[in-house]
Amino acid sequence: MTMEGKLDVIDADAHVIETEHTWDYLEPSEQKYRPLLFSSPHDPIQQYWVIDEKIRGFRFPSFTEQQLREISELSGRNVETPRAARELDDVDLRLQQMNELGIDIQVLHNTLWIEQVTQRPDVEAALCRSWNRWLAEVWKRSRGRLRWSCVIPTIMMDEAIAQMKTAKENGAVAVCMRPLEGDRHLTDPYFYVIYEQASCLNMAIAVHIANGNPVNCDLYRISPAGRFAMFRVPTVVSCFDLLMSELPQTFPNLRWGFIEASAQWIPWVHHEAAIRYKRAGKKFPPDVFGEYRIFVTCQTNDDLSYILNYAGEHSLVIGTDYGHTDPSSEMDAITALKQQRGISQVTKDNILHYNPKALYNL
Repeated sequence: MTMEGKLDVIDADAHVIETEHTWDYLEPSEQKYRPLLFSSPHDPIQQYWVIDEKIRGFRFPSFTEQQLREISELSGRNVETPRAARELDDVDLRLQQMNELGIDIQVLHNTLWIEQVTQRPDVEAALCRSWNRWLAEVWKRSRGRLRWSCVIPTIMMDEAIAQMKTAKENGAVAVCMRPLEGDRHLTDPYFYVIYEQASCLNMAIAVHIANGNPVNCDLYRISPAGRFAMFRVPTVVSCFDLLMSELPQTFPNLRWGFIEASAQWIPWVHHEAAIRYKRAGKKFPPDVFGEYRIFVTCQTNDDLSYILNYAGEHSLVIGTDYGHTDPSSEMDAITALKQQRGISQVTKDNILHYNPKALYNL
């Protein structure tokens, strides 16, 4: 809360676009791992990161202001952001636009790690460390207004724990996990050491839409469902998996955020889990999302009045998806939610302030 008594507005899902500067934090011995940008002469605007001589992830196109304006008009949502702000070359410009959008704090998530980056532990450790160092510097330059979700090398667990500790000391509020990490799902006991450390550090687990299983990605890459099946569906399934697991009891203080998959699926998952609890003779908590410390980013085109019956008052947060141009992106999401009818001011305050504050321990 500000000194004037106004509640800080927290953007629970904003992004940073990786640039070549991101990898300037590699150690001299790690420069051989430095990702390289590649683009086809047939489509120079679309670029890809090349890691280990393989295309490992796309880089969001550097659209012109006119192109962003056209995308905004076609989608009916504002996705216009200055390049220097979304790539964080100019932190003050980012803060200035946050002021214009009515945002006090943004929690930043990565763009590159939406798919598996590498299968080599030493490479993943080096790239994660460089990215985390970059965001640590951004946090310092933002005077605390840009918080972030750290990336960790899950195939080198000791290094992952070390990076979590350093990230926490430098403004990180969450640990980013993909719904699928290689051949493992998030309820695999292999990840328990991460969850234990996150609990000790009072950091959330941010399950951002992504897919770290290359075979699963390739299966849907050529299907009509495309990126919806590749990234959003696994995120929903991982939340259902969490509800059906013992993780909420095993780690009673751990908070979970399911980011950028909208919230329209909550009633479905709630209903399906309740059926299975009853069949197993288990008591299903009436406010299961609240009791299990699960938070979900909603969108302004979600049916919030309906969703709140299942999510409860203390589980929804909202994000602008700042820096991206996909179906979840809406720079004016904060203003749109404030103006939305049929939602009480108490609910709006929860979504804009109290819930994200609780999720990220701000």
